[in-house]
Amino acid sequence: MKQTLLQSWQDSSWPTIKSSKPLETGDGVIDQRTFNTIEVDQLFDAVNHASTIAGQAVLFRSLTQPLDTLDQINAKQQAVEELRNNPALKKQLERIVQHAIPDEKNFYLLLFGEFLGSFGTAREEHEIEGYGYLQYKRGIRFMLELVDRIQAAEAPQSDYLKGIFEQIGIFSESRPYSLMQGPVYIVENNLQCKEQRKGSFLPAIIFKPRLFKPLLITLFFATIWALAHFFPTDMFKVSVEAIPTATIFFVPLLLVYFPIIGGFDRDSCIIPLRNEFKKSAAVADTLDALGKLDELLSFIQFSETFGGDMVLPELIDATHHRINLADARNPVLGKQNPDYVGNDFVLDDDKLVLVTGPNSGGKTAFCKTVTQIQLLAQIGCYVPAKSATLTVADRIFYQAPEISHLDDGEGRFGTELKRTKDIFLAATPKSLVILDELSEGTTFEEKMESSSNVLNGFYRKGNSTLLITHNHQLVDHFVAQGTGLPRQVEFANDAPTYKLVAGISRVSHADRVAKKIGFSKEDIDNYLADSE
Repeated sequence: MKQTLLQSWQDSSWPTIKSSKPLETGDGVIDQRTFNTIEVDQLFDAVNHASTIAGQAVLFRSLTQPLDTLDQINAKQQAVEELRNNPALKKQLERIVQHAIPDEKNFYLLLFGEFLGSFGTAREEHEIEGYGYLQYKRGIRFMLELVDRIQAAEAPQSDYLKGIFEQIGIFSESRPYSLMQGPVYIVENNLQCKEQRKGSFLPAIIFKPRLFKPLLITLFFATIWALAHFFPTDMFKVSVEAIPTATIFFVPLLLVYFPIIGGFDRDSCIIPLRNEFKKSAAVADTLDALGKLDELLSFIQFSETFGGDMVLPELIDATHHRINLADARNPVLGKQNPDYVGNDFVLDDDKLVLVTGPNSGGKTAFCKTVTQIQLLAQIGCYVPAKSATLTVADRIFYQAPEISHLDDGEGRFGTELKRTKDIFLAATPKSLVILDELSEGTTFEEKMESSSNVLNGFYRKGNSTLLITHNHQLVDHFVAQGTGLPRQVEFANDAPTYKLVAGISRVSHADRVAKKIGFSKEDIDNYLADSE
């Protein structure tokens, strides 16, 4: 079960957008290694059009822990479609989100801020000066107005949006909401809301979030009047000469009044209230609900600003992973880039695709496109393609070469093989696995044998596997067996077209890359000649 935003922020001094983390290998759809390799941080930046901290945090959480059931994803897609087809409702929700922005940070400041004391000056966003009255009033206003505006909005029809509205509606029936509405009663060092006071005759102090207490001040002066009336002395006689004496008496009294009253409200009311709000499941669910609304609006904004065809993928049910993309573009590199070259890609019953081609031809960019589109599909988002049909992947893995560490006794071969083993054990027929160059042994024969064994293992498991390789002999081996689809990146006039076409590439263009970076044979000869 996913953590709420408040749960993920509990150990933080201030709420952060990127507080969610991928689950361990085999526990979630993606793990940390895949998250890093397919550049989810950059994907988040491309998709993110959320306006609130809660919305951005929910979107990032969706990308780190995507959905893995068809019904959940369909529900989010239906909510997106409802907003797209109901401009009036969409406009209402946009106004709700925009209205929440000014006071959202004040609510987090109330929950997580550091009190500086009576005379401290706030210099950081997490610091609270004074006694916290202003932050308290603005913070609870954020929550109360969110409830009011949702309750006044048009009722949605899709189940996902209904659930969001219901989450916020449930908050309106909670104790934290009643405490925010007020009044708050202080009874024997406990705080009570108005519902708890019904039928109670115990004396209580009513908390008002302001330093000026008319009743308290009235009682003070009434006491002074009573003393003057019943115990007349020269002390209470008012005269011009007595004004300086009265000033000397009352100014220190006020200097004592402020810290006593303000400190009492802060320590006995504001801090206990914020601690209760911070731990409240109802408050956490309401923040999540706001974030979910903002996330849906972000999906629509992403599709409208991408600059090209965008589609909500058609999700199908199948016994093993399938994917069919038409004119698919990379969600990060293709954004607002009309020159980006799209590709068609179909993987149904073949289950294995072997991608070859020279360096800088677009092999890795294409495979990241496939995984990023799969990931976006599983958070209910639009994807950059003319059409997209796919199944839900229970696991998305992307393995890329990694430099071994000094303390790793297995070396690079062992390090990469361990990663491949972990992926293999966690994968199921419904998984999507990308292998960017398999681990290499010490000889060509060992490399062929090891790679063949690994690919045969994945093929027998039944998941979708894409292999990026320069080893055309390995591809020849599988094509001869009638296993897998050979695909290559296309080159024309010695330059990449960034199209993926049928076939096997048998060239590396290493000399072209070497010349491009100034380290060809001729460059080396020139460097040596110049140094003599």
